[in-house]
Amino acid sequence: MGGDHGHGKMSMPDWRQWKVEGTPLEINQQRLAARGLKDPWARNEAWRFSGRFARKITFADVLLKGFKWGFVAFTVALAVEYTFFPPKKEEH
Repeated sequence: MGGDHGHGKMSMPDWRQWKVEGTPLEINQQRLAARGLKDPWARNEAWRFSGRFARKITFADVLLKGFKWGFVAFTVALAVEYTFFPPKKEEH
């Protein structure tokens, strides 16, 4: 009743593939180890520093994010405005 309709279970990545070594978390682990502590959840955050997540965000990325679609929306709005509500020519 209500089952998964033939779809399999969602596959989760193996937790052992993420390594703290070589990430900024390694420095944090060293600081904790100097105090006799350990962060057992650091490996769960290591994915943030690999793959496409490891790319640095630049100022241009922040400014230009969505610019393409915003410009398209502006152009369409301008075309609609000038098509349906043309500017009136006033004589002096």
